[in-house]
Amino acid sequence: MGAVTTNESSLHAQRTHHPSSSTQNLTLISILRTVPDWADAIKERGMQQKRSLYNHETWVEHRSSRRHVRHLLSSFSSRVILSLIPPVIAFTSVAVIVASYNSAVTFHWLPEFFPLLRASSLPYQLTAPALALLLVFRTEASYSRFEEGRKAWTKIIAGTNDFARQVIAGVESSGDALLKKALLQYIMAFPVALKCHVIYGSDMRQDLQNLLEVDDLAVVLSSKHRPRCIIEFISQSLQLLNLDDAKRHVLESKLSCFHEGIGVCEQLMGIPIPLSYTRLTSRFLVLWHLTLPIILWEDCNWIVVPATFISAASLFCIEEVSFFLSPLDSAIHSFILSSFL
Repeated sequence: MGAVTTNESSLHAQRTHHPSSSTQNLTLISILRTVPDWADAIKERGMQQKRSLYNHETWVEHRSSRRHVRHLLSSFSSRVILSLIPPVIAFTSVAVIVASYNSAVTFHWLPEFFPLLRASSLPYQLTAPALALLLVFRTEASYSRFEEGRKAWTKIIAGTNDFARQVIAGVESSGDALLKKALLQYIMAFPVALKCHVIYGSDMRQDLQNLLEVDDLAVVLSSKHRPRCIIEFISQSLQLLNLDDAKRHVLESKLSCFHEGIGVCEQLMGIPIPLSYTRLTSRFLVLWHLTLPIILWEDCNWIVVPATFISAASLFCIEEVSFFLSPLDSAIHSFILSSFL
């Protein structure tokens, strides 16, 4: 009986101790995630910033010989640089730990059986070209997708302008004035709805409230696929217009540009650069910088710390830029849409 009581007491003690341990683990994890979450929040806010098209004045400023000073002074507000803080701090901390350990071994502050962490630099010399090619191909693939997205949106805006022009010129009956106005509103609303459809965090209600009537906006917001809902509105409006079959067929053919635009944008959004390639580049970078202090210790000693910092900041910056070259970046859509609206 006494043994059973003892076992129950020990089990109770384990149960009461477990929540405290879990709480401590959660607190440690939340602390470690604070900086990455902060950097990610800055990155996502930057993705949603609106930018305007360049004009003559902005081009003069862009190619000014003072641009290097301006870019250097704006480093601490750069979303690319701020997003590098978590990995750069992590790998620089690893370099500090390795340097401290090796210094302790060198000065015999640790027992003799602790080895000195050092290795030949030959493996790095052999693999450096592979890492460079991975980063170059990654950036090139990202820019190709960026260019594809830019061309797709330029085609959508050009098709929207042409569609609206033909409606204005082709619908001449005074009895269709209200329907014509509604049709033009639908045409103007389509690229805005598509932009909101493919950009994370967009507020479609706010963006469309000045383009659609309240009832139409409610129907669009409640639909499963909002850009296709607006295309359906356009198609129904064309059927109600007092037009001959030839004109109606010409106007309906313009909808193919909208369907094609939806297909390209959803493909770019849903199919990223092959994940195996992205993961390989990331793993290569991580392993490279985890072992870099060991490789450089023989020649650099404590200089491995700034060397690791510079290497991590440089190489991870190139990799980070490839992620910012998103074909559906809100900045692209914003300045293209601003030229239309």
